[in-house]
Amino acid sequence: MPAARRRDRRGAGGRDQPTQHREGRSTVRSRSLSIRLLFTSLLLLLLAVVAIAALFIVYRGDESGIKGTARPSLSVYERGLVKPNVDYQEILAENSRFSENTSRRHFPNPVLAYVTPWNSRGYEMAKLFGSKLTHISPIWYELKSEGKKLVLEGRHNVDKEWISELWNNGHPLVLPRVVLEASPMDLLLKKKQWNKAIDIIIKECKDMGYDGIVLESWSRWAAYGILHDPDLRNMALDFIKQLGKALHSVDLTRRTDDHKLELIYVIPAPRSPNLNEYDFGPRDLQQLCDAVDGFSLMTYDFSGPQSPGPNVPLNWVHTSLSMLVGDSDAKNHARKILLGLNFYGNDFLIPEGGGEAITGRDYISLLKKHKPVLRWDNISAEHFFVYPHDYQRHAVFYPSLISLSTRLEEARAWGAGISIWEIGQGLDYFFDLL
Repeated sequence: MPAARRRDRRGAGGRDQPTQHREGRSTVRSRSLSIRLLFTSLLLLLLAVVAIAALFIVYRGDESGIKGTARPSLSVYERGLVKPNVDYQEILAENSRFSENTSRRHFPNPVLAYVTPWNSRGYEMAKLFGSKLTHISPIWYELKSEGKKLVLEGRHNVDKEWISELWNNGHPLVLPRVVLEASPMDLLLKKKQWNKAIDIIIKECKDMGYDGIVLESWSRWAAYGILHDPDLRNMALDFIKQLGKALHSVDLTRRTDDHKLELIYVIPAPRSPNLNEYDFGPRDLQQLCDAVDGFSLMTYDFSGPQSPGPNVPLNWVHTSLSMLVGDSDAKNHARKILLGLNFYGNDFLIPEGGGEAITGRDYISLLKKHKPVLRWDNISAEHFFVYPHDYQRHAVFYPSLISLSTRLEEARAWGAGISIWEIGQGLDYFFDLL
């Protein structure tokens, strides 16, 4: 535009005046050039505005460290995405778009979310969706035997800055997982070791300001044969009860309300309608219910590489809950069950078996590459698809909005909560369901 104005001035007042005919042609050319320059400038301005708007959208999507597009005001329920009939294009288009209202809760019962130190995305999700979660359990600790000593390993995993951010936002409770790797025979048969283990756990909670712990020990005790012996089994249950009592005796000094340290205990889901000796059953639940604040029920991994199939058949979920809290005496304990939900999936080789677990990122890559037809299995209430690769057939089972919603409704019907393994492995729009 400045160049165009300078030309106009020269044409109007130059010392060497051309003839009238040449002056007319020069004026026309000058005006034509000015119009073209004006159009070009306006076009560039428009492109600049579009670019700035696009950058703003990306920035809004990246405020929490999560890339995406502008956030819709409606949840996946309100957008009509929770349905059996879904195609891969819709998942690709919608999976990163979650409601801008990240604090609104659709599921009213307790929600425990696991995060792992090898997947930093889970830490970001915990901060972004903390209002939808009541408990966070980072996978940090192992209590081990070193000769005659007990040692708690894992403090190097602790992210204090992340914990502070969660606490500053007012939620949720932070209960790191502790795996009991110590020799069961030494721990349970020696009262001194027993008390030492409890003291170590209590001290770590006080030193680090935790809200309690999630304890995992049942599968290890089963492997050592502890649960097959009635006396040893009772000792194991007594240890958990004493640990729970000790945790409940500690007040949280950073809280103004009357809140004690909590104990959540990890339990496997029974694999068959008839309980085996090593299964956690209704009598175990009733014995521990007063001492334990929640039971993280591992209702996932029903299928594996040697037996490909759905990860969490819905009838298995229902049967597991029925076996634990189905009778009238135990139904009031259902509120302490945290039904396991998987945010990961599996890519199996069929029919020969084999394969591996996949995360949401892996799933999206497979959808982009193979453009598959997604199938809904009414019996298991899960989506899956099949694709060929290197002269082999693969079957991919990964959670969908409707499969997760169905399990949330199952938990709600029992009055139970949920426990998610693990939130860094899911798709962004899964959190609209919570």
